[in-house]
Amino acid sequence: MAVAAKNIPAPDLVPVRRALLSVSDKTGLIDFAAALAKAGVELVSTGGTAKSIAAAGIAVRDVSELTGFPEIMDGRVKTLHPSVHGALLGVRDDPEHAAAMRDHGIQPIDLVVVNLYPFEQVRASGAGYAAIVENIDIGGPAMVRASAKNHAYVAIVTEPEDYSAVLEALAANGGALPLDFRKQLAAKAFARTAAYDAAISGWFAEELKIEQPTWRAFGGRLESVMRYGENPHQSAGFYVNGDRRPGVATARQLQGKQLSYNNINDTDAAFELAGEFDPARSAAVAIIKHANPCGVAEGATLREAYLKALSCDPVSAFGGIVALNRLLDAEAAEEIVKTFTEVIIAPDVSEEAAAIVAAKKNLRLLVTDGLPNPRQAGTIVKSVAGGLLVQNRDNAVVDDLDLKVVTRRPPSEAEMADLKFAFRIAKHVKSNAIVYARDHATVGIGAGQMSRVDSSRIAARKALDAAEAAGHAEPLTKGSVVASDAFFPFADGLLAAVEAGATAVIQPGGSMRDDDVIKAADDHGIAMVFTGIRHFRH
Repeated sequence: MAVAAKNIPAPDLVPVRRALLSVSDKTGLIDFAAALAKAGVELVSTGGTAKSIAAAGIAVRDVSELTGFPEIMDGRVKTLHPSVHGALLGVRDDPEHAAAMRDHGIQPIDLVVVNLYPFEQVRASGAGYAAIVENIDIGGPAMVRASAKNHAYVAIVTEPEDYSAVLEALAANGGALPLDFRKQLAAKAFARTAAYDAAISGWFAEELKIEQPTWRAFGGRLESVMRYGENPHQSAGFYVNGDRRPGVATARQLQGKQLSYNNINDTDAAFELAGEFDPARSAAVAIIKHANPCGVAEGATLREAYLKALSCDPVSAFGGIVALNRLLDAEAAEEIVKTFTEVIIAPDVSEEAAAIVAAKKNLRLLVTDGLPNPRQAGTIVKSVAGGLLVQNRDNAVVDDLDLKVVTRRPPSEAEMADLKFAFRIAKHVKSNAIVYARDHATVGIGAGQMSRVDSSRIAARKALDAAEAAGHAEPLTKGSVVASDAFFPFADGLLAAVEAGATAVIQPGGSMRDDDVIKAADDHGIAMVFTGIRHFRH
């Protein structure tokens, strides 16, 4: 049942005479507390926060003086008391509220400074169940929400980043805070507790292996405001959620312009693909354009892998993203900077390579300190009108699949190695996806077509264009293998691959016409392998 509003107008300016400070993050605390005290604000605090303030020689009252009750249960219970929440929730211009505050000796609190127990950080650290639960804040969110609800009279600060703005507003308004400013702080406070609770509920769902919980929440903190979104007329922001998976969100940007919305989207796609390749086995390079690979290759060195990847589609590589699975060395850097590139992302970079890239001032260089694990579980979210689509990350890896040879001729050892390579790439190509590969390098990629046969033909056409540009007598699809992200519904897609020169095929299988497709493969003497797993990517 809704609570009726009394329609008491909020004052524009509220003088700040008493502040309650209770923070886990002590960044900037002492300077902020000293500035408040100098402005004549009485300070009330809790536990470690009070000790820190007192140790700095600043006068502070312990919250137990307000409540008349000591902190108990290892600090779990300290602010959950009417003397605190009455001070935060009281509508001071409501006669009944004002009388209740007088009758019970409740002193109003005008400013609350709270940041929450570091649940997200403790969870990310790999701590045990009990430690994570202990870092679920209760009193903090209660004070934050109470203060934010009563922003007509109380200002709530949840981050050290806002301390300077509060002091500036106090100085500009004679020791008071204006209503619009209190509203902005309240909005931020509710967003903070929402993200906090989302992190907690998400952790519980993972811990208890609840794949589709009844209520689902996602939260994040603004990392940067984009110049624009996918297009200049769209606004955009980049939010991080605390997940420590190596990638664009956790990377250190060593140089270059701010990443754009499209840069971030494409760089994430590139590095997730690079993560499919074990750096202990080979060097690997993925070149991405518009979230699709335009060239991927393995090699003995990054330089070799890059040149093989580039030769697949050098036209599309212009203005693309380059992702590496090993430390960027000078030899690879020298080759990469010869082509206009938007972003390079790698687990690490040598000093010599960094110096080479530095000559291209606008080229972004990101270092991640690791590779994403392609087998790791995770959650993918997509918005639709009126809701969210939520699914598990596609963490199927071809090396783990039970591959089934379905043709009379089995693939050779070299063909099988290339088939696995191609299917690894197809996982990261927009569906319908067709990938031709030869000698651990893509030689033709068809992406995002409505018809699978069209993807086959486009991939072959791109291979022909690349061959002409390189001066080859014939496209490298001659003698290649081909991967399809989903089954061939008809034999025509397979026949297009045969026409392009493919000698072996890898596909999920599962079509009503599998027998027709297998017969077509046998008729043309090519090998075919079923994976039993498809990789639609929309």
